[in-house]
Amino acid sequence: MDSGSWHLELPYDLWVTLPVSGARPSPRYKHAAAVFDQKLYIVGGSRNGRFLSDVQVFDLRSLAWSNLRLETELDADKTEDSGLLEVLPPMSDHCMVKWGTKLLILGGHYKKSSDSMIVRFIDLETNLCGVMETSGKVPVARGGHSVTLVGSRLIIFGGEDRSRKLLNDVHFLDLETMTWDAVEVTQTPPAPRYDHSAALHANRYLIVFGGCSHSIFFNDLHVLDLQTNEWSQPEIKGDLVTGRAGHAGITIDENWYIVGGGDNNNGCQETIVLNMTKLAWSILTSVKGRNPLASEGLSVCSAIIEGEHHLVAFGGYNGKYNNEVFVMRLKPRDIPRPKIFQSPAAAAAAASVTAAYALAKSEKLDIPKTLSSKFAGIGNDLSEKDVRTDIDAIKEDKRVLELSLTEVRTENSRFREKIDEVNSTHSELSKELSSVQGQLVAERSRCFKLEAQIAELQKMLESSQTIENEVQILRQQKSAFEQEMERATSVQTQGSGGVWRWIAGGQ
Repeated sequence: MDSGSWHLELPYDLWVTLPVSGARPSPRYKHAAAVFDQKLYIVGGSRNGRFLSDVQVFDLRSLAWSNLRLETELDADKTEDSGLLEVLPPMSDHCMVKWGTKLLILGGHYKKSSDSMIVRFIDLETNLCGVMETSGKVPVARGGHSVTLVGSRLIIFGGEDRSRKLLNDVHFLDLETMTWDAVEVTQTPPAPRYDHSAALHANRYLIVFGGCSHSIFFNDLHVLDLQTNEWSQPEIKGDLVTGRAGHAGITIDENWYIVGGGDNNNGCQETIVLNMTKLAWSILTSVKGRNPLASEGLSVCSAIIEGEHHLVAFGGYNGKYNNEVFVMRLKPRDIPRPKIFQSPAAAAAAASVTAAYALAKSEKLDIPKTLSSKFAGIGNDLSEKDVRTDIDAIKEDKRVLELSLTEVRTENSRFREKIDEVNSTHSELSKELSSVQGQLVAERSRCFKLEAQIAELQKMLESSQTIENEVQILRQQKSAFEQEMERATSVQTQGSGGVWRWIAGGQ
């Protein structure tokens, strides 16, 4: 493959492995990637449980890798105060977006993590890297989240904090003022998750797909209206997609391309596309076997080469850590007008207004008696009876619609009752949990007291054993002393008898 015109030799909508000259970077997954000036930038990642801190650059013109050497300008006082001893430490599960000539790195897992989310930058013109000062309602530190650029703001959704708590909160970061703000949303949000993907549609809707909890892999799709801050879960058409996490996504026009991912047992071999205007999934292509593209924790970016869109994928883990570069030349597609999504509440309201207007109009129909003659004059054979029949039919339709509306309201009432019942059950379970937790705390306190009493008894037992040993020694000493006294008395008695016998014999 000619490195100067390699893109012209590619087939459309198929993945191709690019030949690479020179040394390759370490295989990895859960890294971050971005394309700038025909170069693919890879930052950090994980391999064999070890976080990486290098920045690797793949030139899409020469098909060669290089290592980017960063420069830092640290304020020693700020570094010491914040505990950030490294500007670009080893990291994994972070997100990266291109903003002007900078790469912004948000969040991720570190060996020495902070309580709140850190925003780092790499200036691609000066190779300077550092930490950006932010203010406002800074979100908790996390990894496996999503970051989406909307104008001059970043939207952060979900992820997993350092205590492994799953999140489904939404935060904005204003890149002009570097100020954080929490978003108050309405309606039902997605379940807490991490390793999902998110995309922007029509500069108004944040779309969230897939991801996982600690036990479930999701295949659902949720939409957040950024004008109303309202979540919805629209009906999806097209091919059925399986649950997955650790996949990668990139949008080009109205199409959202999803690559890889898996469920810890199997990798997803198909590259799927969501037409965000039609809300329809389709399978673009598939790979076979244990292909690196059927991996978790890979990355995918888009690059425009000679006016054509290309997908560029790198890394991932499917039982083996990968470091190959794959590229797909996309066939040009038509660009329809963006679709305006409606939440269920908004759609129901619009339908109610339309139906009410139609019914009101039908009730106000007043057909004059001369209508039949006017119709006859222009060649119509409609009679007043026919018109009345049509009116009766419209009224019957109105009655049917009213019955349907009543049924819908009844069903909604039943749903509300079920929701209230579930909420009540949840409240009771929460109370029981609190009670059990209180009992557990009391039992732990009692155990601690018992352990303290046992320790005291053990000390007393050891002390009594020592006293008993001393008493035994005293008894032995007393016995020895008594024996000595007996021997001394015996000797003295024998000595006195001998003297008196000697005196008696002398006489």
